Amino acid sequence: MTGNLFGGDSFSPAAVPTRDQPLPERLRPSSLSEVIGLEELLGEGRFLRNAIENDRIPSMIFWGPPGSGKTTLARIIAKTTQARFVTFSATSTGIKDIRALMEDARRTRGGKTIVFIDEIHRFNKAQQDAFLPYVEAGDIILIGATTENPSFEVNSALLSRSKVVVLPALEREQVMEILRRAVDDPSMKKYGIVIADDALDFMAATSAGDARQALNSLQLVVETASTTDSPIDAEKVKTILQRRSLMYDKSGDEHYNIISALHKSLRNGDADAAVYWLVRMLEGGEDPMYLARRLVRAASEDIGNADPQALILGIAVQQTVHFLGMPEAGVALAQYVAYLAAAPKSNAAYVGYGEAVSEVRQGDNPPVPLHIRNAPTRLMKNLGYGSGYQYAHDFAEQTAAMDCLPEALKGRRFYEPKEIGAEVKIKERLDAMRAAREKK
Repeated sequence: MTGNLFGGDSFSPAAVPTRDQPLPERLRPSSLSEVIGLEELLGEGRFLRNAIENDRIPSMIFWGPPGSGKTTLARIIAKTTQARFVTFSATSTGIKDIRALMEDARRTRGGKTIVFIDEIHRFNKAQQDAFLPYVEAGDIILIGATTENPSFEVNSALLSRSKVVVLPALEREQVMEILRRAVDDPSMKKYGIVIADDALDFMAATSAGDARQALNSLQLVVETASTTDSPIDAEKVKTILQRRSLMYDKSGDEHYNIISALHKSLRNGDADAAVYWLVRMLEGGEDPMYLARRLVRAASEDIGNADPQALILGIAVQQTVHFLGMPEAGVALAQYVAYLAAAPKSNAAYVGYGEAVSEVRQGDNPPVPLHIRNAPTRLMKNLGYGSGYQYAHDFAEQTAAMDCLPEALKGRRFYEPKEIGAEVKIKERLDAMRAAREKK
């Protein structure tokens, strides 16, 4: 029997997908043979596959990123097990509700009760503690799903009585396979839209291993494109996925013209123009705190480490504006604008940040190397976290011969300081540490 007594993620093993459901729900695997990825967990002879097929489910915590298959596995268990299956919601379940069901499970020991808690990290300590005596007594089998580290988010007593199952993010090719399967589904074919391989590859790459996100993107593309757009390539996908945000673009408004003029005058070192545009905005009734925020952004974006003091002064000006208010704060803003215009300029941090953002959004986002992962718990150490880490302070150069980027990004440089202002010293220091690492 499957039930949802207290408002949790309701699902039935026999539920039939409908055309009104989101694509990820319509295509969610209902059996182990339909699951893509997770071979290490669900391959022939593997623990989890045997447990599901033989209906020998222990208490477990599924730990993995969004879209990695945690809820899918729970639904497959719901379909294949002979147990009573109940789901809970952290937002609508009280301690009284939990205990009522647990006592009911204890009274009906003739059959197993599996309790599924999605986002178990949202349950507070008292809620989690309410399950503990029933798990210990064998009255229920607990399955929790979480995107957060269970070492920190699940009570240690409950964690010690559960098997932690780590679900990795799906690989790019695995997401591609899921998307290809979706394109061939009748619910997608009826639109008559042809999706090119580079479009699928773009959606897979930008999903960060999240099958749900990739399928939602595909559904949006197919349902909003017209047949005249077909075939849909990567560039068209980018355009379609950006349409909703473009609806809210206010470009062309004089407000944005003048703030652009102020920022570009600062960048160009023209203090006279910058002060003029500042006063135009203040006299027009602009919020001085908005201007303070924009000037702080300019300090970081266009001056950066060529004059790190600029950013510090920006916070002081923000406090001055807050403390004095207008019109007195206008002088402080003008003083800061003149300082920014005269300061040495470097956009190295801005450029580096942009390149890193581009890599993260379009790349495969490989996992953090094991040797630099945090390992405060025994579980994490057993998984290899922190193995091989070298402490920089133990070396004369204060750097170890240790790569801190994933293997796929080895050698990439996201921050290239310029030879201007204070950034000269930063460049010298970074170059020296890079050279020291290469010698080791």
